Amino acid sequence: MAELPTYPRAVPRAQGDEPQVEVLGARHHVLTDLYYRMLRTTWPRLFGVFVALYVLVNAAFALAYLTIGGIEGARPHSYPDCFFFSVQTMATIGYGAMYPKTPLAHALVTGEALIGLLGVAMATGILFSKFARPESRVIFSEVAVITRREGLPSLLFRIANERRNHVVEATVTLYLVRNEVTAEGESVRRWHELPLSRRVSPIFALTWTVFHPIDAASMLHGETAESLATKQAELVVTMTGIDATLSSSIHARHSYVASELRFGEKFVDIFAMADGKRKIDLSRFHDTEPM
Repeated sequence: MAELPTYPRAVPRAQGDEPQVEVLGARHHVLTDLYYRMLRTTWPRLFGVFVALYVLVNAAFALAYLTIGGIEGARPHSYPDCFFFSVQTMATIGYGAMYPKTPLAHALVTGEALIGLLGVAMATGILFSKFARPESRVIFSEVAVITRREGLPSLLFRIANERRNHVVEATVTLYLVRNEVTAEGESVRRWHELPLSRRVSPIFALTWTVFHPIDAASMLHGETAESLATKQAELVVTMTGIDATLSSSIHARHSYVASELRFGEKFVDIFAMADGKRKIDLSRFHDTEPM
């Protein structure tokens, strides 16, 4: 029987992280995936790329202006003057102190102005798309508990919406991922969808305690923390819905490994009534206590 390798988490801890998988033999399309990569990168890195490209392009045109000459008002053989003339041309500022005076310089200015317009249009589109991209502010409890609910052993975890708006038709799906061996002795890693007592919330605004009843038909029936760890089991949760403010689809995902399951515990109560208002204490959202 083949020994199963140690698998990384199916869901990275941070939602923006890449899966912990090294892909070999795939074809890389740098230019066609450039827009996708810029949307996924962080804001500081994106601004750093834009600043670097801006400086490099202006430096290249400054070198071209220095080579061909023909810039009225620029000091002879002055690279700084050519660089700042390039900046004025690309930004269409045109202070008037320096201007092209030869046909070749005019042609180079025309090309730089065109590149500047295209660059501004592309940068504006990328920045707006990244800024306007809908992202969820859904948080999951750091641990899941296995306790009794409605008279049955059940797996419970909590979800909360940190924004003060509604997520319409929020749908949660729970999967069990574990190592298994086929009848032919082949080691595989299989996904099993686990039924939930309620998987759809028409209006998700506050918190939601999701639970899976562990009955005789459940894939978790008879499992312990040790048996789940041996099978490298992972509970993967996905949530999709429509942001009522943006009218856009949002999604979130989380996972629990065996060490993040608490047997015989329950979540602490985070609801309270004060001054006629219902209050939620999210600072205790992840806390549990013995049954």
